[in-house]
Amino acid sequence: MSRFPQYKYRDFYIAGESYAEANILFLESPAGVGFSYTNTSSDLMDSGDERTAQDALVFLIRWMSRFPQYKYRDFYIAGESYAGHYVPQLAKKTHEYNKGSSHPIINLKGFIVGNAVTDNYYDSIGTVTFWWSHSMISDTSYKSILKYCNFSPEKNSQHCNDAMDYALNHEIGDIDQYSIYTPYCRALPNSIIRSMWLKNTLIRRRVSGYDPCTENYAEKYYNRPDVQTALHANTTGILYKWTACSDVLIKNWNDSQVSMLPTYKELIAAGLRIWVFSGDTDSVVPVTATRFSLNHLNLAVKTRWYPWYSSKQVGGWTEVYDGLTFATIRGAGHEVPLFQPKRALLLFQSFLAGKDLPRS
Repeated sequence: MSRFPQYKYRDFYIAGESYAEANILFLESPAGVGFSYTNTSSDLMDSGDERTAQDALVFLIRWMSRFPQYKYRDFYIAGESYAGHYVPQLAKKTHEYNKGSSHPIINLKGFIVGNAVTDNYYDSIGTVTFWWSHSMISDTSYKSILKYCNFSPEKNSQHCNDAMDYALNHEIGDIDQYSIYTPYCRALPNSIIRSMWLKNTLIRRRVSGYDPCTENYAEKYYNRPDVQTALHANTTGILYKWTACSDVLIKNWNDSQVSMLPTYKELIAAGLRIWVFSGDTDSVVPVTATRFSLNHLNLAVKTRWYPWYSSKQVGGWTEVYDGLTFATIRGAGHEVPLFQPKRALLLFQSFLAGKDLPRS
């Protein structure tokens, strides 16, 4: 799976400038991604949403105990992609844990997720619609996929698989699906950019970056012994290499919540600050997928759709609902800060301050 960050932000660096916004705690989760590990190798064959959320909560509690100076401070959680599951699930676990304390040590205030996997059914329809509306697939494939694919937890029909495979392997082409208007990394084999099915969702192996070969560089860099020594990483000598995604976890993932919408409703009712954002050139968890999913929360609109600005340019568009803020980031791919760092910084500053994105 992908690594996901849980943030209180500290030190954004843009064009040589430093912006100190908050403290940051980065967690490589679930166990088995990045340099994270388990002492029981069989755990890698027995992971899933529930275990990941519970392990992350245990980590936070123990971390707060080890560093008590951070207890009771305002705490926010953030992540992207499949962290559309991890983050709300951890927020729910933390909220439930805090109910048992009059003065909880994890002072959870809210969370923010980007290009977030939210609902299997609506995400899938929104993804295929993005492909079609951006001329990535033909009318024939679009109609066939919508006709034959039910995007449910049940096994897809052969007609669905055939329609999907044809679109992916004969129509979309060799592009970076995480950023459709930038070049793809020619150093990577074509097979890596093909899609993988996870519980009948359109989850794909990650290939991204403004420099499309960023991931390729990272995997070489983080596997260097001198780099690991400098980072005080891999001190236990794990047997597998650092990779951006763990295929072992993907293939052995036990449980994946079909829809996060019930969790959103619960956390909105709890009064948490919740922001959802989308880079609008991502075709893996595209803006249409997120909008289709969020629309089924049926939230009342507080502030109608409007363009927000960064450096006197439209940074994206936003709409504020009763209990949730949605925003797009113009010209950004799957990992928004990598493609549009200044706009990402303004987004996070606004989120932490609890202010609407600027109109000018």
